[in-house]
Amino acid sequence: MDAPELVALLRERRTAVLTGAGMSTDSGIPDYRGPDSPPANPMTIGQFTSDAAFRQRYWARNHLGWRHMDDTAPNAGHRALARLEQAGAVCGLITQNVDLLHTKAGSRAVVNLHGSYAEVVCLGCGHGMSRAALADLLEAANPGFTARAAALGGIAVAPDADAVVDDTASFRVVDCPRCGGMLKPDIVYFGENVPKDRVAQAFAMVDDADALLVAGSSLTVYSGYRFVRHAAAAGMPIAIVNRGPTRGDELATVKVDAGCSEMLTLLSAALCGASAAVSAVTAPQIA
Repeated sequence: MDAPELVALLRERRTAVLTGAGMSTDSGIPDYRGPDSPPANPMTIGQFTSDAAFRQRYWARNHLGWRHMDDTAPNAGHRALARLEQAGAVCGLITQNVDLLHTKAGSRAVVNLHGSYAEVVCLGCGHGMSRAALADLLEAANPGFTARAAALGGIAVAPDADAVVDDTASFRVVDCPRCGGMLKPDIVYFGENVPKDRVAQAFAMVDDADALLVAGSSLTVYSGYRFVRHAAAAGMPIAIVNRGPTRGDELATVKVDAGCSEMLTLLSAALCGASAAVSAVTAPQIA
């Protein structure tokens, strides 16, 4: 596979990168909208805050799924982008994913647009805690739940760390240990707004670049698509690497219909030197 137009467009340009769920499919995390995606109905913020049964279902599934995400390793595409950043070809990365795989791969200038699966926040008092700390509380409140769910079969995990499991009626939800309020993963749900300071940081990252590369996103959600529109309005070259069509195809200077791992590895090799392809595949993972 070769994409000379992609390499030519980004060569000698400082590139901002926007990534979506298709970036992490090769790490075993499914994409909500990819051509091979399983059916998924992600919870909305309205459902989470207004319906106790929905919250119970969510936390039961999340309790099973978050460790799978925590154990997931970055793939060659993540490592290729980290290599491009180290070489100065990438000036910053905006990700719509909550899996932290870019950080695990070694990328440093990262805006986690939709938050992170690894943190939890109280909607009442704002108290924050790690997902690992909450896991201990949930395990104590639901002894044996994880083992029983695993015994019923494999656990499929969605892009927001939500696992697919049916028996959630007996699951006990844990409230904020500080005020007794409602706990929520520090993730931007469907129907929720991205924090303004995070959006401003992402726009500044695009403004500081000479080009924008979109990798693994259909751009269906406006929270990511707006950066493509912003770059296009500024006359900035835009490259899109994605399997299948995207909302931003008409704004793209170059569109490559391909998977992220193979194409970004090739891009890294072309822009950073022949050793980049080897580094992207074999580099040690940074925890």
